[in-house]
Amino acid sequence: MVVKSKGYDSDSRAPVSAFFCMQPQGRVTDMARLFGTDGVRGVANTELTCEIAYRLGQAAVKFMGKNIIIGKDTRLSGDMLESAAAAGIMSAGGTALLAGIIPTPGVALLVRHLHAAGGIVISASHNPPEYNGIKLFDSEGFKLPDAVEDEIEAFVRQGGLEGLATRGEEANAMLLGDQVGVAIPVDEAVDIYVDHAVSSVRAQGIDFKGLHIALDAGHGASSLTSARAFEELGAKVTVINDDFNGVDINVKCGSTNLEPLHKLMEESGADVGVAHDGDADRVMLVAKDGTEIDGDIIEVVCALDMRDRGILSNDTVVSTVMCNLGFVKAMEAHGIKVVQTKVGDRYVLEEMRANGYSIGGEQSGHMILLEHNSTGDGLMTACQFLAAVVRSGKTVDQAAQVMTHYPQTLINVHVRDKHALEGNAEIATAVAAAEADLAGNGRVLIRPSGTEPVVRVMVEASDAAVAENAAKAIAEVVERVL
Repeated sequence: MVVKSKGYDSDSRAPVSAFFCMQPQGRVTDMARLFGTDGVRGVANTELTCEIAYRLGQAAVKFMGKNIIIGKDTRLSGDMLESAAAAGIMSAGGTALLAGIIPTPGVALLVRHLHAAGGIVISASHNPPEYNGIKLFDSEGFKLPDAVEDEIEAFVRQGGLEGLATRGEEANAMLLGDQVGVAIPVDEAVDIYVDHAVSSVRAQGIDFKGLHIALDAGHGASSLTSARAFEELGAKVTVINDDFNGVDINVKCGSTNLEPLHKLMEESGADVGVAHDGDADRVMLVAKDGTEIDGDIIEVVCALDMRDRGILSNDTVVSTVMCNLGFVKAMEAHGIKVVQTKVGDRYVLEEMRANGYSIGGEQSGHMILLEHNSTGDGLMTACQFLAAVVRSGKTVDQAAQVMTHYPQTLINVHVRDKHALEGNAEIATAVAAAEADLAGNGRVLIRPSGTEPVVRVMVEASDAAVAENAAKAIAEVVERVL
């Protein structure tokens, strides 16, 4: 059974690429929404400035509380934005707890472990090195709801605490010199995160002895964590791209480019390959036979293992509308219900929390296992996947055969008005005709892009030629009508 959650047809909000300017009163204005689906992002020092980071630091204290964890990935601009955010926290009377370079899920964990009021991650995830981003976690390690982000955005645009003081809205908005906060390094931050992942496997009576893992750290935050965790669990690890210079993160490596990992697998003879993105909140794997194991396959393997252990809540998994049809078929074949959300891990998480589900993920390798962490966690996901494989007695290659990917064709159609898609009868007729031809052996997804004047037409079918022909037919109608 497939359930489409509320908001199925809505596209995720666009990542921010705003153009900011300072008005005489110190008020920030822009041409786009500050928060995207995963925090604030932009080219560092032009779109994402120190001023914005400083005010977000103030906002963290004002809207969450005094003690705020700050972590970052390996980008060159991370130090600059960390300093600005920490200054904002301290200017508001808060304490900046500096975790240094650590994966995004490490910050989410530390917030709970250290009983902090919230967390700030300085990272642009899988984006190129010149970009950076700032995302915030609440006291439970969850990303902030839209309503809170809207309040924070208004606070930032209106000048932060300085703006409040200038307008006389808060008499004591600006603190005196002996009232400001301090910054404290959290030297054991990486230890806490790695120990958490290792303990989650050992608690199941499992280890990785005899397993050879090839690892691509993507010149990112996992350079300090994943190899260490796998080795502590007994695996032999051959690693690449675990060095970094601040401008090589995600460059032709990591989870968005698996070619270096494939080459490492061939050279090393490893049993499995693991690749992370820059902030290591996602993971992609490669089997010894070269099969690429994406988030869909990972989720099937983990969900079946959880069901067998009696910890799969409501026999239900959560994914997005972009999951492969083969994922849905595999889950249905085992009597597991699939709930699909809009694209974006925040929407997956919202669905999980609202209905008590225990696992959710995206094809890109974002996997949320609420038993272990409150956000996508690449290391934890890899550990739980490998633990499931070890427990099954299968090889990684055999485990990856649990689902068959349906061929997929995606066509991006540039249009004058993407919003005119909704309610268009002629396009709806074309979609209905394609669905009738597929006769249950495929699916059609058509939606406007959140970032471009584009309508995305995606068709999956058991036959690649059928998928391509159906997608082209619908795309032609979209192009002509819109």
